Amino acid sequence: MSDAIIAEGLVKRYGEVTALDELSFSVPQGTVLALLGPNGAGKTTTVRVLTTLLRPDAGRGIVAGHDVVGDARRLRAKIGLSGQYAAVDEHLTGAENLEMVGRLYHLGARRSRARARELLERFDLTGAADRPVKGYSGGMRRRIDLAGALVADPPVLFLDEPTTGLDPRARTALWDTISELVSGGSTLLLTTQYMEEADHLADQILVVDHGRAIARGTADELKDQVGGNRIELTVTDAAELDTARETLAWVAVGAMRTVPESLRLTVPVTDGAEALRQVLGRLADAGVRVRDAGLRRPTLDDVYLTLTGHRAPGSGTDSDPEPGTDPEPGTDPEPGTDPESGTDPRAQEANR
Repeated sequence: MSDAIIAEGLVKRYGEVTALDELSFSVPQGTVLALLGPNGAGKTTTVRVLTTLLRPDAGRGIVAGHDVVGDARRLRAKIGLSGQYAAVDEHLTGAENLEMVGRLYHLGARRSRARARELLERFDLTGAADRPVKGYSGGMRRRIDLAGALVADPPVLFLDEPTTGLDPRARTALWDTISELVSGGSTLLLTTQYMEEADHLADQILVVDHGRAIARGTADELKDQVGGNRIELTVTDAAELDTARETLAWVAVGAMRTVPESLRLTVPVTDGAEALRQVLGRLADAGVRVRDAGLRRPTLDDVYLTLTGHRAPGSGTDSDPEPGTDPEPGTDPEPGTDPESGTDPRAQEANR
């Protein structure tokens, strides 16, 4: 299986800040690679370099057989991009937005119109096709933006946190759409802040931190690196959390995690079911009332914490500075601040 995306030693600096530090990876054709990492790890910068929006300072990127610098113009016809924020014209209707993208890709008026109608039906937006996008919900905007990335039927897709801000139902629906695209042969590079999203969609997961790759594997392989099982329990009274921690210290084989607001403790253990039995007995002897308890395998959230030292972000997106400001250490710059970039390959196509 050939590689649809190749990154070799990518470096990108903003003044004294190194956003990408010799980052290397590849994505086989017809598979999904998810980039995970704390805010400012370089995920969005990676996407912008590989979609020709930023020039790397060193290294090279090859996408769909084209060099991202030397062959950028031809590459743009082979990729689709959906960024963190929907790249749509609010004053145009959904159909007009998609037709405009088709014209930018030189599909011609008739083909652009037909392709727009195909995608509106595919994304369940037919009923809103002739309404201005400014009246769309957040989920509808994400769908119309993803549809725009598919107008030219590109073999390689880049989705930068595509489901941020969506409710669980809309997120699940978008996951189904993404899965259909990949089953049809598309190659996908996905950045996400949702652990379950990477677990559900990705064939491989690349964990990045400070612009470097620190781990790669399937979800199960990464979980195996963390090892062991987790006892997760909830007590009934906040006053008993400290007693519970002291009581459980003897069985923990790693750092315990406490979530005071939900009265929950997570304890890494080695003996599994036997450890759970002993833990419940000791807590009862200490007078700690347990509301719920169970044994589970490590999650990707555990992997994330172990490898990066950061909790997975539960909300929000990578914190980018405002346009025209200098990026702070550990952040990715705002789209368009680089003189070589546009805001989207679709916009760059219009500027040829």
